[in-house]
Amino acid sequence: MSRERKVSVTNVCKILLRTGLISEEQNRMVLSRAEAQMARLHSHQQSGYTRRFSQGVEQISPAEIISSFNLEIPGTGRILTEDAITETIAKAVGMEYVKIDPLKMALELITDHVTRAFALKNLIVPIGEKDGAVIFAQADPFNSRAIEDIKQARNIQIRQVLASRSDILKILREFFGFRASVLAAQSEVPSGVDLSNLEQFVQMRAHGEIEGSDKHIIAAVEFLLQYAFDQRASDIHIEPKRDMSLIRLRVDGVLHNIHTVPKKLHPPMISRIKLLARLDLAEKRRPQDGRIKTSHKGKEVELRVATLPVAFGEKVVIRIFDPEILLQDLDRIGFYPREYQLYSAFISKPNGIILVTGPTGSGKTTTLYSSLRALSSPEVNIVTVEDPIEMVMEEFNQVGVQGAIGVNFATVLRNILRQDPDIIMIGEIRDRETAENAVQAALTGHLVLSTLHTNDAPAAVTRLLDLGVPSFLITSTVVGIIAQRLLRSICTECKRERRLTPEEAAYLQLEKQEVTVWEGAGCGECRGTGYRGRSGIFEVLDFTDNIKAVISDRMDLAELYAAAKRDGMISLRQVAIRKMLEGITTYEEVLAITG
Repeated sequence: MSRERKVSVTNVCKILLRTGLISEEQNRMVLSRAEAQMARLHSHQQSGYTRRFSQGVEQISPAEIISSFNLEIPGTGRILTEDAITETIAKAVGMEYVKIDPLKMALELITDHVTRAFALKNLIVPIGEKDGAVIFAQADPFNSRAIEDIKQARNIQIRQVLASRSDILKILREFFGFRASVLAAQSEVPSGVDLSNLEQFVQMRAHGEIEGSDKHIIAAVEFLLQYAFDQRASDIHIEPKRDMSLIRLRVDGVLHNIHTVPKKLHPPMISRIKLLARLDLAEKRRPQDGRIKTSHKGKEVELRVATLPVAFGEKVVIRIFDPEILLQDLDRIGFYPREYQLYSAFISKPNGIILVTGPTGSGKTTTLYSSLRALSSPEVNIVTVEDPIEMVMEEFNQVGVQGAIGVNFATVLRNILRQDPDIIMIGEIRDRETAENAVQAALTGHLVLSTLHTNDAPAAVTRLLDLGVPSFLITSTVVGIIAQRLLRSICTECKRERRLTPEEAAYLQLEKQEVTVWEGAGCGECRGTGYRGRSGIFEVLDFTDNIKAVISDRMDLAELYAAAKRDGMISLRQVAIRKMLEGITTYEEVLAITG
């Protein structure tokens, strides 16, 4: 390819055939269908949002065309991706390949060195600096003219690397779109003293601030949401600081710094989000909760918005609920066979209380919604009481708690039995009255699902006793309790073996001293973290006769643990260790999650 100085489908297929990434049969199929496939991809990419941003970008890359056939690499069972093809091209032409990580990109670096039009025309983007040179990623390894133009115009040293066309376009869309919106909005905001900063002298402004309805602010918020969806983020944090506003994303349970925004743009961005969530724009002193329903790649996405007044202004956290994650088959959320059978038996009972425990962010909502979906049918009336409603589902009758008008868990539960429910889901049991109403509903023949904030399953019994529920009512109504956590899963692309040290094995009380485990080396797919995605671990306490015999108003928790262990309950730590030994998670993650 280096002699022909051209990247074409034919040339790339030759390289893939030579390196064993495709077979002769696959090669012939790709060459015969390439032209029609390119026309189809071009038509698809020139629609909607991508077309509006990427006008002028016409050529579909050979790597995109070939990867769109979803070819299986011979003898591996793995799909040939655009990244794998681009990496192979890089080796063939003697260039370094880079998987661009948007979470590690500096917005100013990208937008200061090249214009949007130039970057789109040449599919080139600066991604970092090293040893006095700016690193430029390009989609075409032979586009040397663009590099020479930048060298002359900017008088800088450049190091070239190769990246996929899709990665470069995504970076240009997100960063140039967000940056352009922020700069345009910033130019329209008058300077003045920040009234939200508690540390600064208060002085009235002579001019009004930019509104949340300004077109540039609208565009900035849209780019931010699109960016979060693309990065698989579960939460967006917009945090006012003394001199700027910090935007962070939580991906696989870990927060990443993404952007900093001029402080004067923080209020209009918050106003725009509050407007979308139908919150009170004028109320800045009290926390507020709202929701936004939108779509991404043809599927509906629920966003839960929570505001909180902090020292430098209003902080907003947007929680993203992806239906594909929130509503899953129960046998796919991480249960082992024993725990799955027990939990399936719990939710098959005609009445009783099932409790799901764990801290915030441990996946309780996913378990409850997935359970309700499994139980939903035309013959069953399901009523939920939530604060707030996590995700609107047509199959359920959902009631949102509204404390401002006296509609709380207890008041709703007092009246809910008149709605003829079969199954009741209570978002959380927080106080004695809610606990008593849940018990009453179970005693009158209803199946009740709810959550508690305890560290493990046996501790939930102590929590119910603390709330004032008598032990005889606990034993007669509670069917079972599960505790859960989410463990980060090892990235399958960079997974490697290692041996536990004798000290590590002893700390986990493993019988063998030589134990092989796995870890992620860090790659482009996992952004160098070694983890991609999360898996649930579950501790299931079945209320057998042995367990009920131990429970009393003056119960010894250690006795309950011992009885649960005799009945076969596997603790969260033991389940996490099993996931580690199976290569799903790491030793470090086991310690981080289970203590």
